[in-house]
Amino acid sequence: MSAYRELLRTPGVARIIAAQLTARFPNGMTSLAILLHIERQTGSYGAAGLVLAAASVGQAIAGPVTSRWMGMWGIRRVLTATTAVCAAALLVVALAPLPLVGFMAFGFVAGLSTPPVQSAVRTIYPKLVNARQLTPLFSLDASLQELIWILAPVVITIVATQVGTVPALLLIVAVLVGGGAWFILSPEVGRVRIPRSRRAFGKVLGKPVVLLATVIGVLLIGACAAVEAGVVATFGHGGLEAGIVLAIFSIGSLAGGLSFGHIPMGPWAMARRLLVVAVGLSATVFSLTFWWIGGSLLLAGIGIAPALAVMFAMTSASVKFSETAEAYGWIGTGQLIGAAAGSAVAGFLIDSSGPPGAYWTAAGFALAGVIVAATCVRGFPDLRHRDISPIPDTEPVSTVS
Repeated sequence: MSAYRELLRTPGVARIIAAQLTARFPNGMTSLAILLHIERQTGSYGAAGLVLAAASVGQAIAGPVTSRWMGMWGIRRVLTATTAVCAAALLVVALAPLPLVGFMAFGFVAGLSTPPVQSAVRTIYPKLVNARQLTPLFSLDASLQELIWILAPVVITIVATQVGTVPALLLIVAVLVGGGAWFILSPEVGRVRIPRSRRAFGKVLGKPVVLLATVIGVLLIGACAAVEAGVVATFGHGGLEAGIVLAIFSIGSLAGGLSFGHIPMGPWAMARRLLVVAVGLSATVFSLTFWWIGGSLLLAGIGIAPALAVMFAMTSASVKFSETAEAYGWIGTGQLIGAAAGSAVAGFLIDSSGPPGAYWTAAGFALAGVIVAATCVRGFPDLRHRDISPIPDTEPVSTVS
């Protein structure tokens, strides 16, 4: 823990972590709020699912695009514009009496304009700390983001069910604008300028490390999405058990990240950390009791934040600084695809074979991640004794002969 204490004493680090977590807090609330609001407006969960799908498609498309724009127009300009458009789209969804196609259109716009805060902050981190502190910083970031998934769904569910879905969406807009303004106006954001990438859009995905991080992101988040579907199918929507079990899953990730995420990362680090996730998720299939599922997911969670930390660190160490934001955008898009795939496969198996089908899905995604990490181990950089800061951008310098 001494590494984290030293890290938080570094000027600007605690502030930028708090600001970006606040700015990203709506990510844990928006889907649930839209689901509840559209179901209340239309009387159909199917209609609500279509609106959520439109928002997810928009977000998946936008990830690498808006992240790359930060190198063209500046971090603050892109974040300000996307925050304004996203807030306006959510206001329309909350307040306007639209037909289903209208809700889908504005849901798509809200997803398309989701501020790329995650890509921005992970691009800024290497400029805030020295090379020795960067690994624990990525680990701390991956761990603390679990607070979003622990607290945000609880907050928005209470507001939506006790006050109303319109106030819930208005709360999201307020946090989006307030948290976004805090992050955008942070001095650290203003001091960093991402160089304009000289390569064509999408070329960074051709780098083996970025492609591996994206594929593993699909599998890891796919496993988490399948778990969420399985827990809801097992314990139902109405009781506290589902929320408690999912909170235990996130607490395991938080604990794992803080305890083990800062350990030096060799080529086998990803495979080992994913193996912990796979073992925990595989154990869930043996019993559907509250305590067994909770214990199994606590074990599985221990590997999640450390695996994400490897993903962020290896990407940072392997691409030019001008390409880091776009690389993180692609990784984010991969995670969204994984969430959609995991939920869809788990849903089909729940319908055909009950809740165990979802846990088999989760275990399958996690085991696939272990296999990819193990068979492609040569594609993972050895970060144990090297600087994981992004590769500096260079350009020809004219000389006088």
